[in-house]
Amino acid sequence: MSVEIARRIAEACKQRARELRSPVSIAIVDAGGHLVLFERMMAPYGWATANISIAKATTAVMFNQPTDAVAQWGSAIPGFASSLAAMTQGRFIMAAGGWPIRLGGATIGGIGISGGNAPGRDDEIARAGLAALEALGSVHSPQPQFQPQLPSAGVASPAQSFLQPSLAYPASSPYPAQEPARAGNPADYALQEQAAAQPAAANEGELGQQGSEQIPQNDDTSLRKHLAGGPS
Repeated sequence: MSVEIARRIAEACKQRARELRSPVSIAIVDAGGHLVLFERMMAPYGWATANISIAKATTAVMFNQPTDAVAQWGSAIPGFASSLAAMTQGRFIMAAGGWPIRLGGATIGGIGISGGNAPGRDDEIARAGLAALEALGSVHSPQPQFQPQLPSAGVASPAQSFLQPSLAYPASSPYPAQEPARAGNPADYALQEQAAAQPAAANEGELGQQGSEQIPQNDDTSLRKHLAGGPS
């Protein structure tokens, strides 16, 4: 409950009270029952109406109901009014003229009017203040925001293009795959490695033999003749 909202409500109440020629005390509290604004139109008279208007506003917030409704069901409970008045230090009363203040479906405070010079005047003046708040809420109600049109099918908007996932990685990785860890008996692996090493050694022996056959073997006599320049 802001002071600006409380002032608007109080001004509407005062205008209606002047029209009815019924000077009253006006109290407005927040959702916690704390006094936000108070004004007494009949100063210096009507000193009792000040505490009564505050009690009406606090009672309306306490039960989130008009004080007239609280009086109807609370009067059937023995000791209800006196007990609540003692627990709230006199800020509870069962009399018409108090209303919860709601804005946007939520209770933001309460209003209490006291001092009306005719039956029902307190309620009428309080409802005039609530009507001013309802008019204020309708003026400042949020307007529907502009909804951008979605692009037609087959045409991607810049935002959609930006949000497209990146290209998938190729199925074959350029990095060599690591040999998976082997599990089993180490003796079996030793036998397998030994069996694989035997053909490799045999191939190396064959290659060495072929190389030796291709290279002619020179004896000592041929070598001496060749060095001396004679026929071999």
